[in-house]
Amino acid sequence: MARKPAQEWRCAIYTRKSTEHGLDLEFNSLDAQREACEAYIKSQAAEGWKASPERYDDPAFSGGNLQRPALQRLLKDIEAGLVDVVVVYKIDRLTRSLADFAKLVEVFDAKRISFVAVTQQFNTTTSMGRLTLNVLLSFAQFERELASERVRDKVAASRKKGKWMGGSIPLGYEVKDKKLIVHSAEAKTVRFIFNRYLVLKSFNKLIPELDAKGIVSKTRSAKGEMTGGIPFTYGPLSYLLRNRTYIGEAGHSGRWFKGEHAPIITRALFDKVQQILKENRVARRAPAVDSEALLKGLLYDDRDNAMSPSFTTKDGIRYPFYVSSSVLRGRKDQAGTVSRIPARDIEIAVVAAARDHVAEIADDGAISPKELIARHLAKVSIRRDQLVIKFKNSAKSLQLPWEPARHRDLAKIEDPESASDQRKPNPSLVQAVVRAHIWLKALRGGKYKSIEALAAAAKIHPKVVRSRLRLAFLAPEIVRQMLTSTQPVSMTINEMTERTHLSWIEQCQIESADVA
Repeated sequence: MARKPAQEWRCAIYTRKSTEHGLDLEFNSLDAQREACEAYIKSQAAEGWKASPERYDDPAFSGGNLQRPALQRLLKDIEAGLVDVVVVYKIDRLTRSLADFAKLVEVFDAKRISFVAVTQQFNTTTSMGRLTLNVLLSFAQFERELASERVRDKVAASRKKGKWMGGSIPLGYEVKDKKLIVHSAEAKTVRFIFNRYLVLKSFNKLIPELDAKGIVSKTRSAKGEMTGGIPFTYGPLSYLLRNRTYIGEAGHSGRWFKGEHAPIITRALFDKVQQILKENRVARRAPAVDSEALLKGLLYDDRDNAMSPSFTTKDGIRYPFYVSSSVLRGRKDQAGTVSRIPARDIEIAVVAAARDHVAEIADDGAISPKELIARHLAKVSIRRDQLVIKFKNSAKSLQLPWEPARHRDLAKIEDPESASDQRKPNPSLVQAVVRAHIWLKALRGGKYKSIEALAAAAKIHPKVVRSRLRLAFLAPEIVRQMLTSTQPVSMTINEMTERTHLSWIEQCQIESADVA
């Protein structure tokens, strides 16, 4: 690396120590490294070398990567042009990785920085000097990898003997003298969780009971901050119930060995719980439905909980629906007013609304529902009495009426036992009614000056628009039955339109007579 003209050379001294051992001494390894570097810089005083007063010390940081505070400050100062020479005690103090050193060399070359290791004489401006440097770095990297292998082997051997080798301390235990000791109060909590799951056989039932008793996860201290101490959700609860530490075993790389610590629960209780977990897992196992869920990632309840796609099966028939993420986490009390909704029903309504609201899309066949939603929809919120649809690149939102009775009926679909009603809404009729309400709202709001203007925008004959608009005046009870399929509404769109000239009471009377 080429030198600058013989003037003042600003020398940054970088020091590093891998461990904390000895750092509390009055004169530690970092001080020794700096003293040796300062002495070398003084020997080059005739060349204009001068030590920078800024200290770049990294205590207890590995040389296996570049994520070190002092090193990052040094690189920023180099980038700012505040350094001319980097001085270290040995090359491995800077890095033990060939790949990382190659990155540093690029930075040094770009800023014409000289690099010196005071105990290893080499010249990085020549090919032989670079070869010597790479050989030294190869040995430094080999030494680091060898030390890592020794640590891994020691941990594996200790685990096989059942020793505690660190990590997250499970609920029910504490660490004393590097050994797991039973924490009596927490151990009672662990036994309670195992015994209650054995009785309830369901996370859905167990989590509310834990919440009622104020049972939370273990509180831990990490880097000076307290973590944990929060209500259980499905994941942590499942992990706790599967943790073999509670029967006195120590794990390593997927294998379990007899541990030195005392068990909290009996193996018989643990095995019974595992059998229930296995049976529940098999019962829930089914093909994923996410790829078929049009509103995945877009649908939220009125408490802003994401609603995830799921399904239940009854007599071989699959019933897809969306369920609030708070319910999936076992927090039903945090769910919105609508926690579950059949997928087909809401997807039909949203697609129909989107087609009519997006001005540039008027032909139903112009774009698939999946592409329509992906291209234009930003968010769909479901409330007790309405749907709120937000579109991309638009500050306005579309609000659609949503019958309260509708989701009281639909929310019953939670599992196969409750999915007894196999009737499905007529998608064409649902789409026509939703479209009629949207058109009526657009005309009343002044979006279109006349039915002819609306028909021109939708590329539909005005006569058809006038006919379909009449569906917006159907009796609410008939609309509810049509959407929930609580009655076998089999009327065609034209037949349903003909009834709209009647009062709501007369419409319902005719419907009741037809059903009878």
